[in-house]
Amino acid sequence: MALSVPTEERRGLSSSTARLEIRSEPAADPSMPAVDRFRGYAAVFDTRAAIGNPLTFGFFEQVAPGAFSKTLREGDARMLIDHNPYYVVSRSSADTLRLSSDSTGLAVDSHLDTGLSYVKDLAANVRNGNITGMSFGFSVIKDDWASEPMDTVDGDPVDAEVRTLQEVRLVEVSAVTFPAYTQTRAELASVAAALRSRGDVDAIERRAQYRPELLELCGVTASTRTIIDLKSGEPRESTRDDSSGTPDGDDDVEPAASTQLLRPSIADLNRAVAARYHLRSA
Repeated sequence: MALSVPTEERRGLSSSTARLEIRSEPAADPSMPAVDRFRGYAAVFDTRAAIGNPLTFGFFEQVAPGAFSKTLREGDARMLIDHNPYYVVSRSSADTLRLSSDSTGLAVDSHLDTGLSYVKDLAANVRNGNITGMSFGFSVIKDDWASEPMDTVDGDPVDAEVRTLQEVRLVEVSAVTFPAYTQTRAELASVAAALRSRGDVDAIERRAQYRPELLELCGVTASTRTIIDLKSGEPRESTRDDSSGTPDGDDDVEPAASTQLLRPSIADLNRAVAARYHLRSA
């Protein structure tokens, strides 16, 4: 079964950083009952999170201060529950959702209309500690990738990639039951969405040594080493400078080894499994 990859990416924060709380504030009309407000953080700046396994198929990621500045001025984000568009809690244009970028991160301040049954449930779940995390859905406008040396628990140095989100288009923020990706399928989809946005075939193929499914998820074609844009269905060139293609007009020439689709051998897969579970491979 093919794995689907959303064009929108999502990232979550656990209770230790999301700082969720429900506060009751006096209503503008003293004769009316107090108003419940939801407050928390959907993102924290300059804090690295592991997306997938950074030592094999994944990477580290951080959000730069200012990444939300433009989208907050121009966008119309919603607050949802568990990313479900049916459960709309508030909206920026309705003046029921206030989003701001402060020194910590993306601050959320939402009005709670407990006339909506699911909003009343949300308030109770936050108060009771059943919902403790937040997440935000976004598409990337600008990101930077860098490779940094890091030490493993075994003391062996490795090069891990760090992605910095410089500018994003915010779609929604959500109060979430499970703020982090805990399923392999979701982890792969998350990594693939970032790699497809990056558009570097070499970066995809390096990770495909550990998770071959990433080739399909990222839409990498075998003969041309291009990436199929899953939104438009049209091929687009890799961001990598690749001058190793076949001569113009010679369609019968076999692509060079460096341009062929990577097919991991059994030995490669065994090494991948060993690396994934921190085992020693033969």
